[in-house]
Amino acid sequence: MLEIEGLEVGYRTPGGGTYRAVRGIDLQVRAGEVVALVGESGSGKSTTAHAALHLLPRGGRVTAGTLRLDGRDLSALTGSDWQGVRGRHVGLVPQDPTVSLNPVVRVGDQVAEVLVIHGLARRAAARRRAVELLAQAGIDDPEARARQYPHQLSGGLRQRALIAIAIAAGPRLIVADEPTSALDVTVQRRILDHLGSLVRETGTAVLLITHDLGVAADRADRVVVLEQGVVVEEGPAARILTDPQHPYTRKLIAAAPSLASSRLTVSHHAATDGATSGDEGSTTGLGAEPPARAARETVPVLELDDVRKEFALPRGAGARRLVAVDGVSLAVGRGQTYALVGESGSGKSTTARLALRLEKPTAGRVLFQGTDITGARGGELRRLRRGFQVVYQSPYASLDPRFTVEDIVTEPLRAFGVGSASERSDRARALVEDVALPGDVLRRGARELSGGQRQRVAIARALALNPDLVVLDEPVSALDVSVQAQILDLLVRLQAEHGLTYLFISHDLAVVRQVADQVGVMSRGRLVESGPAECILLDPQEAYTRELVAAIPGRRALEKLETA
Repeated sequence: MLEIEGLEVGYRTPGGGTYRAVRGIDLQVRAGEVVALVGESGSGKSTTAHAALHLLPRGGRVTAGTLRLDGRDLSALTGSDWQGVRGRHVGLVPQDPTVSLNPVVRVGDQVAEVLVIHGLARRAAARRRAVELLAQAGIDDPEARARQYPHQLSGGLRQRALIAIAIAAGPRLIVADEPTSALDVTVQRRILDHLGSLVRETGTAVLLITHDLGVAADRADRVVVLEQGVVVEEGPAARILTDPQHPYTRKLIAAAPSLASSRLTVSHHAATDGATSGDEGSTTGLGAEPPARAARETVPVLELDDVRKEFALPRGAGARRLVAVDGVSLAVGRGQTYALVGESGSGKSTTARLALRLEKPTAGRVLFQGTDITGARGGELRRLRRGFQVVYQSPYASLDPRFTVEDIVTEPLRAFGVGSASERSDRARALVEDVALPGDVLRRGARELSGGQRQRVAIARALALNPDLVVLDEPVSALDVSVQAQILDLLVRLQAEHGLTYLFISHDLAVVRQVADQVGVMSRGRLVESGPAECILLDPQEAYTRELVAAIPGRRALEKLETA
């Protein structure tokens, strides 16, 4: 269905040269086959897909090679020819469902538009067919959803709408570019299940772009591994998973978290020297000795006591109040990691905001270091905030693009009037070294850093005031698996060296397995199960927890191999 031979893609650089992003790729996707193109960010996988669709950004061009779709040479097509190919013969499921739909056009009309553009139906018939396509894409109550705007749908429903758009004209090939990377694991599983059923029912070919070998092993017939624009390994998914030949493939497999992973630990040598398997460079201390384990206080750093949070809804929304958190009680011990897990909308991030006193609970108590801070406000609350800091999910949105790294890291010190300018500068240098970044990064801006480097800067900023509690809100979900592994190693090392206490928010139980001492599972605002990580993750008692465990990428492939 899709044949790529000797593909080379280059991008013009500011100096007038050319950066070779893809170098001599050969790739085939047959009818009824799912082929996964796997690699880290910058490996060339999305560039390859965009080249096949003639969607390279300005400055990018195919410099060599041939592309054929169902035997048709694509290199000779004009712009108007491509308008007849895309959507009609090739469907695209883009990565981010939050920005890929037109916010001012109803969902049903966006699906119908494909049929109208390609002359497959008139407007009224296209709207009726759009409802059928939304249902085919797995959307409940498609008539109502078709009348809604994208912002009224969840991320999973928006991604299903994008699938409906991709399949509307009955294309022979679907290119799915990281179609589930922004979604919870359970929603991810349902989306990929649906794509799999389309392949079985219609014989559609799928080129699946992903950085996660677990997803690839679960869903693909064949896996092609890219590193720096070159194919380093390809073969049947089962063989790639169990017997990888190339060091880069083995690195991706080792970095992908699974329930087979054990709790990350730090050796005495690593804890004192600041060196771990995922980090490079020397480190320096934060200026405070970690408390000895035997001398740790018995009072929890954070306690939530029957906390409830309600939000008022707009008029006409039916129920007048939304209960986001409903009677949650938990305790986070000093030097421990308490992981709060659940799907989007389960209430875990609202619970974190209550713990940080960014929201005031409707009922219940929040205790920090044994002191009730539920009613704290003004100057008292500001003083308390020196003791708890937060690392956000997106390393791209949480750093000020106008600041240098030194400005970002020292901002908390300036806000609380800590130290002189030279002392703050010294502190910033020690902090970036402690998170395994080179000292010269201090003069650079956030936009000059990779995602993993940005998240290290965010962690350094959170540690600037020597907090007693760090809230980590999905800190690795936006990162490639190998970078994710490095950040998790870093968090575990810093905790061991400095006696840090973490409240770790995540939807991914495989990640949680690597860092958590205690786990709380949230669903619809309630804590449905909690206890030691080993018990919750390996022997879950609640059906909802078992569903989260079953959705972990890679489990399906491993189960197939075990029963083969």
